[in-house]
Amino acid sequence: MVSPMARVPVVGGNWKMNLARSAARDLLTTLRGTLDGLEGVGVLLFPPAPWLGDAHDVLEGSSLRVGAQNAYWEQKGAFTGEVGPAMLQGTATHVLVGHSERRILFGETVWETGQKMRAVCAAGLTPVLAVGEPLSDRRSGRTEAGLRRQLTEGMRGITSMPEGFIVAYEPVWAIGTGEAATPEDAQARCKFLRGLIAERYGDDAGEAVRIQYGGSVNAENAASFFAQPDIDGALVGGASLDADAFAAICRAAAAS
Repeated sequence: MVSPMARVPVVGGNWKMNLARSAARDLLTTLRGTLDGLEGVGVLLFPPAPWLGDAHDVLEGSSLRVGAQNAYWEQKGAFTGEVGPAMLQGTATHVLVGHSERRILFGETVWETGQKMRAVCAAGLTPVLAVGEPLSDRRSGRTEAGLRRQLTEGMRGITSMPEGFIVAYEPVWAIGTGEAATPEDAQARCKFLRGLIAERYGDDAGEAVRIQYGGSVNAENAASFFAQPDIDGALVGGASLDADAFAAICRAAAAS
């Protein structure tokens, strides 16, 4: 069994659709200088797709890793504007799958999320599966049913837990709103998700999977989330564009 103490937390910075190339390179350079070699935490950066190559080049040889914000479910083909997982090999190590903005703004279905998960795993990349409930589920008491469906459909056809697999729990109502779940609420949901992984892949997998919390995480509230036993880091949005704030969150995770 893997104890909570053995799980190294991971902090991801999701830049979303922000930063021109020069600003992105400056931020990458600053973060490398600040966070390279920080022990007790994994650091993942998810820049916009045009800057993935720059991110790889700037961070090569450091402890920081590069992730893509999205990928298509075919490895290659006549799919104008899409990026296949195989095209990310050698540039990114991780892929964010099923982010709520993909689901809500772009209509990504649970079937499509599952297709992407399988394609990412087939390409030998590490998936970061994002799940989270909308406000309507929270108000109607359907949070756990919704999370179970998202996780079950996302992992359909994946017979063993991918190596290094990360789940990002992001309550939709807390993303970009300035309103975060309480640490106790987030802990309860992350514990529930860990139990679902254990149901599907066994107790060892449940103990080993790292589960991030995301949703208005900042330098001031991060430590209160990281103190919870089933929260293994954070997926950070807006604060990841501020080098000082993001570094403070990473240090808080390392200290946990």
